[in-house]
Amino acid sequence: MSAIDPEAEEGLPAPVAQPPLEPVAEAPDALDAPDALDAPDALDAPDAPAAVPLDTPADGVPDVTTEERQLLADAAAVSRGEGPVALDAERASGYRYGQRAYLVQLRREGTGTILVDPIACPDLSPLDEAIGGAEWVLHAATQDLPCLAEVGLRPRQLFDTELAARLLGLPRVGLAAVVEHYLGLSLAKEHSAVDWSTRPLPEPWLRYAALDVEVLVELRNLMGVDLARAGKAEWARQEFEALLRFTGPAPRVDPWRRTSGMHRVRTRRGVAMVRELWEARDRIAAERDTSPGRVLPDAVLVELALATPRAAADLPGGHRSIRRYQRQWLDAIRRASALPEAELPSATLRSDGPPPARAWADRDPVAAARLAQAREQLAAFALERQVPVENVISPEPLRRVLWTPPSDRSVAGFTQALLRLDARPWQAEVVAPLLARAVADHPDA
Repeated sequence: MSAIDPEAEEGLPAPVAQPPLEPVAEAPDALDAPDALDAPDALDAPDAPAAVPLDTPADGVPDVTTEERQLLADAAAVSRGEGPVALDAERASGYRYGQRAYLVQLRREGTGTILVDPIACPDLSPLDEAIGGAEWVLHAATQDLPCLAEVGLRPRQLFDTELAARLLGLPRVGLAAVVEHYLGLSLAKEHSAVDWSTRPLPEPWLRYAALDVEVLVELRNLMGVDLARAGKAEWARQEFEALLRFTGPAPRVDPWRRTSGMHRVRTRRGVAMVRELWEARDRIAAERDTSPGRVLPDAVLVELALATPRAAADLPGGHRSIRRYQRQWLDAIRRASALPEAELPSATLRSDGPPPARAWADRDPVAAARLAQAREQLAAFALERQVPVENVISPEPLRRVLWTPPSDRSVAGFTQALLRLDARPWQAEVVAPLLARAVADHPDA
């Protein structure tokens, strides 16, 4: 499922065998182009001239597909196309409840750009069948994969241009920044946060949406060259393959604890007030299909919890939803008030993981010394290889393995411990020797 062929440049190690890639129609993969390695390295290029605005799709703004008949015609067009398929989805974050897609964009060589309304056409499996095993190209895939799966679109192989930008050490990894870096084009992003559930969608919004997939495949090819030249092609292959298993962020335990301003609540009874009010707000938001923050901002919810009003006359003013849903708020406060002391939630959420790193020096100075050494060596590696340290290894597995080292403290033992915590093989190969050395340098007393 590799999106890159590291063998395109002499001297790079052979990758793990993968199924053959779909060819890029009428434009050979940049990794296979004979003059690709003669081009200046994008990471080392001198200051570029002012970016040229990319404000008009090459094929114009297509009509939005809203009927099954047109969807089937779109699928037939996609199946006749060649090479990778650029995809994107627009959500209504901050406006609607949940993260469903309100517009899906596709572009493929020989097909052009397609815009689909997944509310009018909720089953996009015909497009999924038409794409088949072709490679998807997305930017920030974890944002779009869950909502695309909801409408029947699931990749068999993919290339994430945002993740590639991180691995390449680009200073900015948003789509507009990456497009400007590689193509010298300016991509406007003024409609990124609009309410995409609006119908009909305004033409400027549709133009913006079409441009989001206009140059993704071209980016894919250029970034593939840089990944191969930097010796990071195998890293990227493993990262992209892991994304195929991504179904969404893990459900949070007690998500109401993330209520902004909750630090003002000092008692367990007050914490129960926040929980009951948060859950009441969430039910209202789900029923209205609107963002919870639009029902009642966190700051007002915390104010209610602290005020603990007993009757409608005691409710604070300042927000229209206070009076509109006064029964729900008062019921939530009564429920929290009636809870027996033994059933009140704890003030803080207990964790099964290690303590915060700032507490290690007091709790376990030896573990703190190991962590400091490992962090220093990881930072040096990240600087040398021009990759963010959090992409070399995320903080959670690092802390877990150093707080409770495996019984086998060899490099192999640390490798297995990291793999069990979902580290990629390339990450374990880099990090395990550093951890084994840190533990050996700071043995248990």
